[in-house]
Amino acid sequence: MELSWLLVFKIGASLAGVIAGMGMFSELTWPVKLKVTATLLAGIILIGFLAPLGTPVEPFRVISVPAFGGAAALVGLAVLAGFIGYFISWPNGREIGILAAPAGLAIWAVRGGNMAELMRLAPTLAQRQALLAALKWEPIFWLATVVAGFGGVIIGEYLVARRSSFAPHSSLIVSRIFAVVASVVIAQFCIGIFAQDVMIPDHRLGSVMAQPAVSQIVFAVLVSFGMTAFIVKKFLDAGYIWPIVASALLSGFAVITSLRQDTLQQLVERHPPTFFTSSVISIMPLQMVAFGVLGSIAGYWLAVRVNFLRKHP
Repeated sequence: MELSWLLVFKIGASLAGVIAGMGMFSELTWPVKLKVTATLLAGIILIGFLAPLGTPVEPFRVISVPAFGGAAALVGLAVLAGFIGYFISWPNGREIGILAAPAGLAIWAVRGGNMAELMRLAPTLAQRQALLAALKWEPIFWLATVVAGFGGVIIGEYLVARRSSFAPHSSLIVSRIFAVVASVVIAQFCIGIFAQDVMIPDHRLGSVMAQPAVSQIVFAVLVSFGMTAFIVKKFLDAGYIWPIVASALLSGFAVITSLRQDTLQQLVERHPPTFFTSSVISIMPLQMVAFGVLGSIAGYWLAVRVNFLRKHP
């Protein structure tokens, strides 16, 4: 792939955003910040610019799950990104390397179209039902891609340290299920607050909301899952795995609930395709999973840091 000036600019802008974000965590040393930046860059290049997900430059170009060959290539790139990220950030590869795959997916999440553009492709009730029925499975694929990136980290860790454990987790199945359910509820509540746009009343649906901007979605999902992971770690002592799983479940549940025929019929007949019954439904599955994963990891480690400072002021 030939590196154009536009590609170099995009990579530089992405890194500038990363460094600016890390500046908020002054307790991180510069070597660690550089490792995080290099790991994110590996994911951005391998997945964000090399993955076979198309070139979303045309109107209504929405990123979707590729065909089998493209899906296999994407999963392979995710494994490679996690593997390379582990060694780039060694000896902190276990904690930092997992950022590579979601960072790459995040590039596609902002390059592709939004949910409103997707709804414009389905103007009739039957078309919209068929589209949403297919869309409800997408979060599973994007989550599997993230898991593949985690797998690359595990492979690297096994080759170096030969350890099989990965992330902190509870030993009780019930507590894990509760952590996932709590994560879904908390994240949905927070996204409803942070992802806002124009709202208009509706006599049957109560109100409908316009499609939020991509920047608003990125902020809302990152902050919401960051808060979710922080709360789950703080009060349930659960790892970031459960909020990450919740990011896919929340997106899938939102699509499933929007499939109700009376709701869809009201939207099709009374409102433009840019309006939705809730802000959660207006977020593409790729956007929810990519930024949900990054937010969950950041929120978890922030909670770990706060707990450490309380014990060792």
